[in-house]
Amino acid sequence: MGAETLDRIHIGDLLLRCVVGVRDWEREARQNVLLNLTLHADLQAAAATDDIEDTVDYVTIKKNVIEMVEGSSFYLVEALAQAVAEVCLADPLVRRVDVRGEKPGALRFARTVAVEMTRERA
Repeated sequence: MGAETLDRIHIGDLLLRCVVGVRDWEREARQNVLLNLTLHADLQAAAATDDIEDTVDYVTIKKNVIEMVEGSSFYLVEALAQAVAEVCLADPLVRRVDVRGEKPGALRFARTVAVEMTRERA
């Protein structure tokens, strides 16, 4: 990537439901998951032109993430986060993505358990 400028678009606190967990009771019903995404892209052209065609289509990314997550079933939050990262990187302008996937209430005495990962376009 070198000296390339990468700006960030944040999608915060996207609350969705899916099957996630390894215990039998966790596999019986969909549970809440909270996603925070940071999309890294060069937004210089969009800033200069003020044209939607020059930026990341974060509305479509959000819709694609919702569709994938709500129809999914994972054992691990790590696998869920990886799948979300792949959806985000399908947009050709997204060069890197940070995904924080949380499973609220997964641990007694803790508000949430979270997995964070960063993935880059190959």
